[in-house]
Amino acid sequence: MSRLVKKGSKKAGLPPGVVTYIGKEKTEKVRIKIINYTQTQVTEKIVETVEECLPFKNKQPVTWVDITGIHKTDIIEKMGACFDLHPLVLEDITTTNQRPKLEDFEYYLFIVLQMLAYNEKSKEIEAEQVSLILGNNFVISFQEREGDVFDPVRERIRSGKGKIRMAGSDYLVYSLIDSIVDNYFIILENIGEQIESTEEDLIKNPKRETLNVIHQLKRELIFLRKSVWPLREVISYLQRGDSKLVKKITEVYLKDVYDHTIQIMDTTETFRDLVSGMIDVYLSSISNRMSEVMKVLTMIATIFIPLSFIVGIYGMNFRYMPELYSVWGYPLVMLFMIIIAVFMLRYFRKKNWM
Repeated sequence: MSRLVKKGSKKAGLPPGVVTYIGKEKTEKVRIKIINYTQTQVTEKIVETVEECLPFKNKQPVTWVDITGIHKTDIIEKMGACFDLHPLVLEDITTTNQRPKLEDFEYYLFIVLQMLAYNEKSKEIEAEQVSLILGNNFVISFQEREGDVFDPVRERIRSGKGKIRMAGSDYLVYSLIDSIVDNYFIILENIGEQIESTEEDLIKNPKRETLNVIHQLKRELIFLRKSVWPLREVISYLQRGDSKLVKKITEVYLKDVYDHTIQIMDTTETFRDLVSGMIDVYLSSISNRMSEVMKVLTMIATIFIPLSFIVGIYGMNFRYMPELYSVWGYPLVMLFMIIIAVFMLRYFRKKNWM
């Protein structure tokens, strides 16, 4: 539940525009990397201070400032002063519980996205907030931690493959968004495989652990939907051409990303329906198994009903009962009863009735 509703008590009572970090406590050093590129050359540089970014502010044609680590609010404030960013934008950058959104500030666009990754060990989706600033000739990206899905974009910039070095900053933003959206498909593949495996277990041998897996899948799909659903509005705004910062040639590519987003939403809804149906199948399987158990127990009880009736009438009233006078009669009967009980317990466990 903490991933669905994050705590924001630190901001209670503070005036708007106060830059306060909301997220996991971090002590890592903030890394600022600058990539400036033209059609013919690329310059990469890791800087130590925000002031070193100033020469790249108006450098043509495109500069990508990649900031990893938003827990140092003083660095975020300096970056905002350097690129004339609104205080509310800086506040949203450091508040990591934002929903995907886009805000148009005329001279730049502020975009918030959720970069997702699938943890194979815990079978959970891990999320990281990514904030993008799209300017006329620059892009600033803010990430929470090291590691992202942007390496293919960086490689295309370095090698000059594709159109990225011939296009503007809007195409770079499209490439970053496209990388994030493409990674959603990988997450859906992992969830799809887990759903198929759970379905097999559900049909062959439903257990209580299977129900836990189903509930976990349901939570992950809710979290995925919460992260992807608002993204449609962001991409729709970009591809409609409502901002002068997005060129016509880039709108075509954004439309392709929009189509991918719709496909992801459709697949997510399909998976949610499958998981909801799996709960019904689980309950039906448990009910059927209970019916089978009751059928066997009823048969056993039916067999012993006439025997119990006869014993109830005659009891131990026979004159000649040799076992009554045997020294080992009572221990042997007790041992026989214990053997029957153990046999039945093992039989019930083998049938998974216990």
